[in-house]
Amino acid sequence: MPKAYSEDMRTRLIARVESGESRREAAEHYEVSASTAVNWVKCFRETGRCAAKPRGGNVSPLEEHGEFLLGLIDEQPDLTLDEVISTMRRHKIAGSRTAVWRFFQRHKITFKKSLARGGAAARGRGARPAALDARTGHV
Repeated sequence: MPKAYSEDMRTRLIARVESGESRREAAEHYEVSASTAVNWVKCFRETGRCAAKPRGGNVSPLEEHGEFLLGLIDEQPDLTLDEVISTMRRHKIAGSRTAVWRFFQRHKITFKKSLARGGAAARGRGARPAALDARTGHV
């Protein structure tokens, strides 16, 4: 997404319009569209504000239940993501698997195999199978 125009530019354009210049002339001078100048001046006259609206900053609905979810992981650190979701459903907390994953990712919690289980280690060749003659009794 493109960046918003600076507040300084907005202020200068609005000042030109307030001093008697038309919106179209001010827009031409600052090389913005006429509709942009119209919108800036309209917003300034209605609210007294000329700054760009804030962008982003959505908050997950799961943040309301953050204490519960983080406490759940503190109590049972080896829970799988699916087990967390089923616990949430029992407590009537709505949320998708992806939303829960992102919640834990924001809070730096990962779902990895514990080292106590042994995990996937490098495998050796192991014992060789017995020779054909030894297995069948033929010598």
